[in-house]
Amino acid sequence: MTLSKAIIRHPVIAQICFWIVALLLIGVLWQGAVVMFEVPRFVVPTPAATIEMLFNNGPMVRELLWQTFKETVSGYIIGAAVGFLLAVFMSQLPLMGRLIYPALVTSQAIPIVGIAAPLVIIFGFGMTPKLIVVGWIVFFPVVVNVMDGLAQVDQDQINLARLLGGTRLRTFLIVKLPACLGPLFSGLKIGASYAVTGAVIGEWTASSRMGLGTYLLSANAQMNTPGVYGAMLLMTLIGVGSFVTLLVIEYVATPWRHRATSPWRRVRD
Repeated sequence: MTLSKAIIRHPVIAQICFWIVALLLIGVLWQGAVVMFEVPRFVVPTPAATIEMLFNNGPMVRELLWQTFKETVSGYIIGAAVGFLLAVFMSQLPLMGRLIYPALVTSQAIPIVGIAAPLVIIFGFGMTPKLIVVGWIVFFPVVVNVMDGLAQVDQDQINLARLLGGTRLRTFLIVKLPACLGPLFSGLKIGASYAVTGAVIGEWTASSRMGLGTYLLSANAQMNTPGVYGAMLLMTLIGVGSFVTLLVIEYVATPWRHRATSPWRRVRD
C-alpha cells in the first residue's frame, strides 16, 4: 500500500481532507456566483479580495483573531468542564438531577442576547461576561449528552465491577466514563460549532478590547465590505478548526471505536 493510499484510508486524515475540499468548493462557488451574476463588489466581494484585505492588514487581523480565539477557547473549556461535572453530579444523585434539569432547560429558553446584557451590569466590561456567554452556550449540550451516555451504561457491567470489589470511583473511571465518551464528544462538537457565536455576542455587549465581533460592526458601519466578509471568514475558520480539532481528539481518546481488536491484545500476541 502506497503512502498516499494509507493516508486517505486513515479515517481522521480522510475526514480532514474532505473538510478542506468542501471549504475550497465553497470558495469556488462563492467566486463563481459573484462573477457569473456580476454582483457589485460593495455588496459581495470575491474571496480573493477578502483574503487580500486580510493579508494587507496582517498585524491588526492577527490581534483581532487572537482576541476572539482566546475568548472562544477559554469560555469553551469552562463551559465543557462545568457541563461534564454537572452531568456526573446529576447522574449520581437522580433526585437532585430531576430538580436541576428543568432549570437547565429553562435557562436555554432565554435568548442569549438577553443574558449578555445583565452580565455587563453585574460584571462590567471585560473578559468575564464573554466567558460566561460562551460557557452558557457550550455547557447545555455537554450536560444532556453526558447524562444520556451515563444513563445507557450496561447495568450488568456496573454490577460486575462492584462484585469484583470496584469502588464507586473506580467503577466510574473504568466502566461509566469510557461508555459516555461517545456522547460526550457529540456534545463537545455541538458546543464547538456555536462557541464562537457566544464570543461574538459577548464582544457586541461587553467588549473592552476589539475582537472580530466588534470589528465586524465597525467595518459594517464604514461600508468596508471586504472587512465584513473577512471577519465572517475568520469566525468560520475558528468554528471549523475547533470542530476538526475535536475530531482528532475523539479519534485518539476512543480507539475502541475504530479498531477491531484491543491494542493490549496485539501486545500479548
